[in-house]
Amino acid sequence: MWSFIVPAHDEAPLIAATLAAIHASARECGVAYELIVVDDDSSDGTAEIARSNGARVESVAFRHIAATRNAGAAVANGMRLCFVDADTLIDARALAAAVAALDAGVVGGGCAVVLDGRVPFGIRAFTAALMHVFRWMRVTPGCFVFCTREAFDATGGFDTNYYAGEDVAFSRALATVGRVRILREAVRTSDRKLRTFGVLDHLRLMLRFALRGRRILRSRDHLALWYDKRRH
Repeated sequence: MWSFIVPAHDEAPLIAATLAAIHASARECGVAYELIVVDDDSSDGTAEIARSNGARVESVAFRHIAATRNAGAAVANGMRLCFVDADTLIDARALAAAVAALDAGVVGGGCAVVLDGRVPFGIRAFTAALMHVFRWMRVTPGCFVFCTREAFDATGGFDTNYYAGEDVAFSRALATVGRVRILREAVRTSDRKLRTFGVLDHLRLMLRFALRGRRILRSRDHLALWYDKRRH
C-alpha cells in the first residue's frame, strides 16, 4: 500500500485540488493507498477541507517542515511513502513512473517540477535547467518525494536540524541506502513564492547561503520564503 503524506499549513485555497489529484492518480494507477494530511498549526479551514476530501488528518504544531513530514510517516501504514506538498498537483503518469521505479529496486526518488501559473519564460527556462542538475546530482525536489518504508526508516527520516533543504538532505541519505532515481515525468507546483517574494528576496537568500552555507537552514530566521505568510 502507498501512503500519501501531505504536510500543510494554512493551505485552504489549494489543498482540495492537491488531494483530488492524488485520489485520481492513485485510482488510475490501481494502487491501494491512504491519504494523510499533517495539519501543522493552521489557522484556516485546511483540516476541514482535507477531511471532506477523503484524507485522514493528523494535527501538529511544529511549524517545521521536516518534523511535519516525519509525523506523517510515523502514523502511515503503507510500505511505500510519497510526500506531496499541499500546493502540488501530481498525475497518473508521474505516479506510475514512481511505482515502476520502486518495483525495479530503487529505494526512492523524486521527479521533475513545472511551475504552475503565469511564470516568465526566463524563470521557466531556469527551472528546467535546474531539473537537469537535480537529476544529475540525484537530488529530490521536496514537492514530490517517494521511497520505501524500509529506506525511510534506515535513513531516520527527514533531518530535523533543517528548516529548509531537508529534501536535499533526505535524498543524500537515501543514496547511502540504495539507488535513487529522479524521474523525467513532472508534477506541477504553485508559483506563489514568485508572487509573494521578489527577485531581491531570492537574491538575498542566495547571498546568505553563499556566505553562511547550510547554517542558515537550521533556523527559521532567514527563511521567509518558506515560513512567512504567502500570497495565493
